[in-house]
Amino acid sequence: MGKRTRRNFSADFKAKVVLEALKERNTAEDIASKYEIHPNQLHLWKKEFLSKVANVFASGDSAIKDQKQQDAFVDKLYAQIGQQKVEIDWLKKKLL
Repeated sequence: MGKRTRRNFSADFKAKVVLEALKERNTAEDIASKYEIHPNQLHLWKKEFLSKVANVFASGDSAIKDQKQQDAFVDKLYAQIGQQKVEIDWLKKKLL
């Protein structure tokens, strides 16, 4: 009996399955069997989709603000890494 590998689904596939589930033309079990996934997986994807769908309509200002905060945080981390590199190089030089 061989080891079974985990299947990875693309975002496009997940979106297609969830949109079909939201149409409610078929039961979740029918859709799950059609796409060869477990019904619980379909419910998880649907729940995740519905929780994140509001971000699509978020105002541009808040998205820009979040991006600026993230950029500032990344810049701070790069500065810290640079400072640590200088200190490590200095300590290596002192050891020799």
